[in-house]
Amino acid sequence: MAAGVLYTYPENFRAYKALIAAQYSGADVKIAPNFVFGETNKSEGFLKKFPAGKVPAYESADGKVLLTESNAIAYYVADAALRGGDLATQARVWQWASWADSELLPASCAWVFPYLGIMQFNKLNVERAKQDLLAALKVLDSHLLTRTFLVTERITLADIIVFTTLLHAYQHVLDASLRKSLVNVGRWFVTVANQPRVRAVVGDVTLCAAPPAVDHKKFQDLTISKKDGAKKEKKAEKKDQPKKEKVEESPALDDEPEEKPKESKDPFDSMPKGTFNMDDFKRCYSNEDESKSIPYFWEKFDPANYSIWYAEYKYPEELAKVFMSCNLITGMFQRLDKMRKQAFASVCLFGTDNDSSISGVWVWRGHELAFPLSPDWQIDYESYDWKKLDPANEETKKLVQNYFSWSGEDKKGRKFNQGKIFK
Repeated sequence: MAAGVLYTYPENFRAYKALIAAQYSGADVKIAPNFVFGETNKSEGFLKKFPAGKVPAYESADGKVLLTESNAIAYYVADAALRGGDLATQARVWQWASWADSELLPASCAWVFPYLGIMQFNKLNVERAKQDLLAALKVLDSHLLTRTFLVTERITLADIIVFTTLLHAYQHVLDASLRKSLVNVGRWFVTVANQPRVRAVVGDVTLCAAPPAVDHKKFQDLTISKKDGAKKEKKAEKKDQPKKEKVEESPALDDEPEEKPKESKDPFDSMPKGTFNMDDFKRCYSNEDESKSIPYFWEKFDPANYSIWYAEYKYPEELAKVFMSCNLITGMFQRLDKMRKQAFASVCLFGTDNDSSISGVWVWRGHELAFPLSPDWQIDYESYDWKKLDPANEETKKLVQNYFSWSGEDKKGRKFNQGKIFK
């Protein structure tokens, strides 16, 4: 049976994985007393054992086992029942653990942390994270339709890891209205939360009752406190450092060749800049409601140097699960990363599983179809039909309104399901 010390700060959901696993396996895992995050994990003794300075960190009673990754720690202190009795079950357990880290964790943190003041609030990023997490939870909901737990008929590490990863989302952002469409996940989550061994670690879990409200002051206060701490550390460092002698730079030699300016690799740079400031609009769209950001777009838009395009995915009959269709959009965005500076798009998915469509409104500098300008941009665009829109046309303004505000229906009357923003 494993025995050791877990270094962590209070209410660390990552540390909960190991502590819950220890409750089930009977492992003797004690939390290190007097641990102060930012101090203990920066001390010489701690860094000698755990060079990365990360927590949670685990040290076995005999000092021979040192671990830092939360899933690895949970696996070490678990027993065979939690890990899986055979190779196939163990693989399924680890499949869900990996899925939680790749699909749930990034989206959950990006959605929850701005409301907790840990990250700066950005409306666009929060909305994107929300849609990503809800899409992943729909996958989980389908899986749990005929199952009580994720892998076997009893709790395994898969349930523990996925549960703890979703804990903050269920506490802070997944309000009652959102949980209505995730009945199976909700049943599973509450079942796990009410297990005596889980409650012994996390206590009573209070579910989010209403949509969260952002408090910008939280992040400001946190930023100020961090800056103050950093200033104090700098002052302390300066006191200990010897004064540096001023060294004069040698003048450049007359025959030294001047450095040639680098040639731009951005195809848009050869086009007139015009008056439309794409960055300003993106900031407005990210931080203001559509009632302000869409009028701002039309007020600032420069039709002489920028164009608006409508794109429609050519093969809707191939679209199956909604989450897979959303991944199709995300993949295209990722492959167009170098185009972001001079382009903006709102791409929406309409409909439901096995009956959906993808279309969007794009804006970029210039009046030609942008994708042929660079070989790096040509992977996905031929899967879409592209139509240049007239900015002065009322139909164009209606399309922009619908796509920028994520509302309305597609040509066949399918209702808006979810959207993604390219910025």
